[in-house]
Amino acid sequence: MILEALGSAVLGLILAWAAAQRLAHRLPARPLVYCTGIAGALFGDFVTHTALGPGTALLSLLGAAVISVASLSLLLRPAGRLRRRSATA
Repeated sequence: MILEALGSAVLGLILAWAAAQRLAHRLPARPLVYCTGIAGALFGDFVTHTALGPGTALLSLLGAAVISVASLSLLLRPAGRLRRRSATA
């Protein structure tokens, strides 16, 4: 269980690092990105482990990756400028 949680945290850190490298212009400060990636992975591991039970380490890591990526995607800002047009135009 401890190794599963540690593996999930490392997986979340790797995913956050990859997102920070690839999408640096669309993400907030790096410490927030790293914390969000790790927290998302730990939460995903907890939810998956609770739903499936013990003995499913690979599926728990998959659930950790999915939730971590989903939580990191919530930090993304729009790529370009937003155009606001009035409803009458």
